[in-house]
Amino acid sequence: MIGIIDYGMGNLHSVSKALERLDYPYFISGDEAELSKADGLLLPGVGSFRDGITELENAGLILFIQDWAVSGKPLLGICLGMQLLFDKSEENGSTNGLGLLPGRVEKLTGMSATGERYKVPHMGWNELHYAKADHPVTAGVPKGHVYFVHSYAVHVADPDNLVAYADYYERIPAVVARDNVWGTQFHPEKSSTVGIAMLRNFADQVEGGK
Repeated sequence: MIGIIDYGMGNLHSVSKALERLDYPYFISGDEAELSKADGLLLPGVGSFRDGITELENAGLILFIQDWAVSGKPLLGICLGMQLLFDKSEENGSTNGLGLLPGRVEKLTGMSATGERYKVPHMGWNELHYAKADHPVTAGVPKGHVYFVHSYAVHVADPDNLVAYADYYERIPAVVARDNVWGTQFHPEKSSTVGIAMLRNFADQVEGGK
């Protein structure tokens, strides 16, 4: 069963509806004792990095999530939830993240290397390119477009953690992973067959780890 972490900043409805379409059991909770009963955790998120970390801290969930990741159990971060997996962010001043993946979150400049300007926030559908098409998170996922809404992006410190990306004015890390910790910058629950296939892969990892 997947536990969706409720810390007051998640797109809980759309994520839960996507899991319902997959016919995979889930529950929503912000309580550590309840979440510890899950077989895998999903960390959604919409909003600012600093607010997200503050809310997780207020809920007493930071150490719990870090310990969960170390235990080897599946963890998926979506959008802000993916960004929170990293070391730190420059949003609203430097803020430490969960430190589960090496890298930092920086504001999109919207300026290409040739001086062409792009809209920020990065919002809409972009084609997904696979750096690791055979990774468990992307295995069997068809080529296609996924839905982004963000003004900050991750600079991944370890290239081996980059699974997929989108080309905007620069390469935008779209899927990251290290061992049992996965993340998507886009919203898989809003990304049609491509996103649903990735959620299915996560659910299969959860099921397989029971």
